[in-house]
Amino acid sequence: MKAPSLLRSMLTFSGGTFASRILGLVREMAIAWVFGANATTDAFWVAFRIPNFMRRLFAEGSFSVAFVPVLTEVKETRSHAELKDLVARTAGTLGTILLVVTAIGVLGAAWVTRGFAPGSVDEPVKFALTTDLLRLTFPFLLFVSLTALAGGILNSYNKFALPALTPIILNVCMIAGALWLSPHLDVPIMAMGWAILAAGILQLLVQFPALRRLDLLTLPRWGWRHAGVQKILRLMVPTLFGSSVAQINLLLDTLIASFLITGSQTWLAQSDRLLEFPLGIFGVALGTVILPTLSRHHVSTDREGFSRALDWGLRTTLLIALPAMLALVLLAKPILFTLFQHGAFTPRDVEMAALSLSALALGLPAFALVKVLAPAFYARQNTRTPVRAGIIAMIASMLLNVIFIAALLVIWQDPEGSDTGWWTRLSTVPGLHMGLALASACASYLNLALLWRALRRDSIYQAQAGWMRHLARLFAACAVMSLVLWLGLGYWSDWSGVAAASRVLRLTVLVVAGAGSFVAILFASGFRLRDLRGR
Repeated sequence: MKAPSLLRSMLTFSGGTFASRILGLVREMAIAWVFGANATTDAFWVAFRIPNFMRRLFAEGSFSVAFVPVLTEVKETRSHAELKDLVARTAGTLGTILLVVTAIGVLGAAWVTRGFAPGSVDEPVKFALTTDLLRLTFPFLLFVSLTALAGGILNSYNKFALPALTPIILNVCMIAGALWLSPHLDVPIMAMGWAILAAGILQLLVQFPALRRLDLLTLPRWGWRHAGVQKILRLMVPTLFGSSVAQINLLLDTLIASFLITGSQTWLAQSDRLLEFPLGIFGVALGTVILPTLSRHHVSTDREGFSRALDWGLRTTLLIALPAMLALVLLAKPILFTLFQHGAFTPRDVEMAALSLSALALGLPAFALVKVLAPAFYARQNTRTPVRAGIIAMIASMLLNVIFIAALLVIWQDPEGSDTGWWTRLSTVPGLHMGLALASACASYLNLALLWRALRRDSIYQAQAGWMRHLARLFAACAVMSLVLWLGLGYWSDWSGVAAASRVLRLTVLVVAGAGSFVAILFASGFRLRDLRGR
């Protein structure tokens, strides 16, 4: 069966992800409306970020990039019975390991909280609440990892719609938890923990019919010594760093943010959610779609096809990520005022979240490009190069966290509080979380540069014709779009003092005008959709 074009596959995945991300924004609005930004929501975001980080690291990170190439190789070269056995053995081994990890996480929730949010130890109520929430959210890791296994199988058969739509379940559950369940509980925020647990179970169950149609729904079996499982594990272990540097950095940010002023965890979480909107729709989609294609070209030793597919990924990523970065930086406050400044979420919260969103958005092109470059190594079953790049970038991010926070402490120093120690000022000076976001953005560019250098050194990629023309069109379209948005923001400078309906109308006009000008210049300069078909 002929594989669909890369553009068609990406649009299929992106369509489902877009629906999920829209509901994700509704979910954030519901949480902000009901709970605001305070110690309670900080506790929830810590409890959710820990298993969510491990989900991205294991399920969507190291496991997916190790599993899909091995699955594709067996699918292309072996019998269906052998493929089915690999799925059963992988599910059994992964499930058993994660069951043990989940049990440790639930039983040792207090120690996990102490390790990842040490700043909350001195606040007994906040610490106890975070621990209780973590006991509910940690099992999410087990169910969502098995869901990722099912999604990897479906993706290898070019079935991208269901895996892309599955996260909708999480968003629906969390919205219901905030709006419906929370008023019925003595501790309202606990509703979010129950919602996440229910979503994990439901996400796995909806995969079963699709797997059954492929005749790959089978009972899990322990298979530690199975050759395919061993190969997946060998590829998986080192990629724990290489595939998820951004997530590791975000978790380190969580640890440091626990020492900052109350609300910092929530402001960072809101910024991350808005960045995940374009990154999830297109960056993750591109990485997900291109990995099976690159793996197939590698198995068939089609070097030209491999290079052509990678070239398509790079062009498409830049075409989307660069204008998205500029739009997020310019529209950070209008977006946050429109989406979140309701109920318990105050204008001050918007100002603080805008600082981290603008800083984090600067790294969007690098975050997205890494998701395309890393699969070029994983498809060839080369895990060492992304690992080295990832570790170097992570160390750089840790150093930059200290440098940027120290710099902001000096810049924003209150003359009346100059005699206060720097440790005390960490928890009293607002806006220091911006340094964490800026460090993550800078580290992502270092990671990208290291991967690009290795790509060129190993002669993996040969640039296709037309790059200069593509970049010229892109830069011209971005310049016009930025000018349109800048003029619009000059005309509408006040966003906090207007009604919600007016904010929605203004933001809609700005987005349509910016996107319309970008597309108009792009097509006027000769761009056509057929340029991005790809195979």
